[in-house]
Amino acid sequence: MQLLETLKWRYATKKMNGKTVPQEKIDEIVEAARLAPTSSGLQPFKVLVITNPELKAKIQPVAMGQTQVVDSSHLLVFAAWDKYTAERIEGVYTHLAAERGVPYSTYADYVARLKSVYLSQSEQANFEHAARQAYIAFGLAIAAAAELHVDATPMEGFDNAALDELLGLPAQGLRSVTMLPLGYRDQENDWLANQKKVRIPREDFVLKIA
Repeated sequence: MQLLETLKWRYATKKMNGKTVPQEKIDEIVEAARLAPTSSGLQPFKVLVITNPELKAKIQPVAMGQTQVVDSSHLLVFAAWDKYTAERIEGVYTHLAAERGVPYSTYADYVARLKSVYLSQSEQANFEHAARQAYIAFGLAIAAAAELHVDATPMEGFDNAALDELLGLPAQGLRSVTMLPLGYRDQENDWLANQKKVRIPREDFVLKIA
């Protein structure tokens, strides 16, 4: 299986060489994220694609100084909805109905159930749910990058509030979840590049329930 081979190839790149990733590969990685499955098909997150060197330089200090932020070709930021609203839920299903060529009323009862669930929860609970959906897309983006032999560094080590402020996310009803610098490994200067990939043994990882 080709995916397994590329997952063995990939690692959390610690040092990138600054080379540019072709735009068509970035487009494929982002498209993999867009096609990710999400709960009720709501896709409650956005993917920001950042290439501006000055902006990346401003992000680096809030990302614990990690050099991949500035050395990357493209920096993806996965940002989830800060909360669910009736307008957001209805907007998704209005679009769905239009694309499928059916009346909105086809989904009216289901939309009502979704609103009864999400709108009764706290904003924090809703954000956490939306963030989990973003993680699904995040994982698929990592896998897609590996298949294209583009290096990536899954990143949670940053000040979310500071990043949100820097990117103006609160005004868009978004909160950052993860970042994904994309680029190419600096083979000679990345201490992790030639290390053996180690994971928990399969017999300890899988629990079989008969």
